Amino acid sequence: MQAFTTHKGLVAPLDRENVDTDLIIPKQFLKSIKRTGFGPNLFDELRYLDHGEPGMDNSKRPLNPEFSLNKPRYQGASILLTRKNFGCGSSREHAPWALDQYGFRAVIAPSYADIFFNNSFKNGLLPIVLPEDEVSRLFEELYANVGYTLDIDLPRQVVVTPEGREIAFEVEPFRKHSLLNGLDEIATTLQKSDKIRAFEAERLARHPWLAGGPQA
Repeated sequence: MQAFTTHKGLVAPLDRENVDTDLIIPKQFLKSIKRTGFGPNLFDELRYLDHGEPGMDNSKRPLNPEFSLNKPRYQGASILLTRKNFGCGSSREHAPWALDQYGFRAVIAPSYADIFFNNSFKNGLLPIVLPEDEVSRLFEELYANVGYTLDIDLPRQVVVTPEGREIAFEVEPFRKHSLLNGLDEIATTLQKSDKIRAFEAERLARHPWLAGGPQA
């Protein structure tokens, strides 16, 4: 998992509430668990004017010119600004995969669905919770300024606006540690591999029948 320490990025808006995971990555694209190839179909129903299916050449599909991610001013955005209850709906882990593979490193919203929120941390995507009035102010600043960027400092737990205003956010210590060190659940477990091997060897010595040996 890619570590997250500090990040400065262009911000793109998704100015709607209750964005569910089927809108983030539609169900027809969930046929793979390889964690690759989902970025081109992020927000598929919003990005394209036709109905997408697996295997289609997205470069030949008609784009929706009104959708924010298709507008020139937001090309290359790596921070998504959106409204409350982002990631609601089904628990598909493909949603943070698609956001990450599109190029987003962080999402800023007033609130998230719990499962999406948890899945984001497990996949190196930082979901930042800010008060609704702060999010609304960021939307105003974003719309008023082409090329609007934010600095995210995870060690200090602040979002810094272009004029230097710092907005604090909370993050649970274990999740912060995992992101700072690029540790997913498997990598965290493997940090204790010596203890795991020692336990397995001791258990096998006491119960050799677990490996097909004679029972006591």
